[in-house]
Amino acid sequence: MLSLYDSVGWDGYTSDVDRLCRGLVNSHLVITARDAAGMLLGLARTVSDDEHICYVQDVVVNPAHHRQGVGRALVEHLMQRYAHCRFFLLSTDHESSAEGKRNHAFYRSLGFLSYEEKNMAGFGLPRNRQDRLDRGTERH
Repeated sequence: MLSLYDSVGWDGYTSDVDRLCRGLVNSHLVITARDAAGMLLGLARTVSDDEHICYVQDVVVNPAHHRQGVGRALVEHLMQRYAHCRFFLLSTDHESSAEGKRNHAFYRSLGFLSYEEKNMAGFGLPRNRQDRLDRGTERH
């Protein structure tokens, strides 16, 4: 798992292996995609009450296996598994970034709409120093 997260440069996950493992264990569901030899190609995980909401926490595919249907298969499995939930949500990078542009195209190809297109809004609390600085809320 660590190698998979490392392959996409998700340092926030790989810098603390114990925390990554706890996050995976505490997920509602973790599914993986593997090749015939059992090598891990991708992973997706959810946080959910399995009634009203499913939040797709991670969809990670080793870049060597991008554009081969791995991510699509993972997300489609989750969409089917949680079809009974009122909300099926995820967050991704802003479309202005290179990764965000690819991610937006990918999720749109699966039928996802932005929160704005669904007349919804998403909010988050700043958790790191740069977020607080960007908002001008740094306290001394």
